[in-house]
Amino acid sequence: MDLKELKQLTGPELSEKAKQLTQELFNLRFQLGTGRLENPMQIRKTKRAIAQVKTILRQVEHTGRKTAS
Repeated sequence: MDLKELKQLTGPELSEKAKQLTQELFNLRFQLGTGRLENPMQIRKTKRAIAQVKTILRQVEHTGRKTAS
């Protein structure tokens, strides 16, 4: 999901997306620990996506709007 699509989401949708990405990061780290992770760069991409979602969510909360445009 790119930045433009993330900015179209509402606050609760962004919170749900952050939870999903956090769970995905947990799974990737678990795979890394068991030696089954095929692409270690996926961890970095997921962490970056979490940061983007949290940044947009914070902007939405700060402005008090339901969507960030």
